[in-house]
Amino acid sequence: MASSTNRGPGDELATAVGRYALGEVSLGKAAEEAGMSRWEFEELLEEAGFTALYGPRSDEELQAELDAARQLDE
Repeated sequence: MASSTNRGPGDELATAVGRYALGEVSLGKAAEEAGMSRWEFEELLEEAGFTALYGPRSDEELQAELDAARQLDE
């Protein structure tokens, strides 16, 4: 029986892609977790047919970004 602690070389990449796709981490953080630059990671996603997700993914994230932008005006 294989141990769940034995990780292969692609596990970090797969985990990073999954966490990014689920919205758990940003593009930059996922790239870091995969050991790649942000641009390399984005290119890999595009080659796999996955479009990078930009901007807020929920109403709460949108509101947080709007609040932050409004504070810049003050």
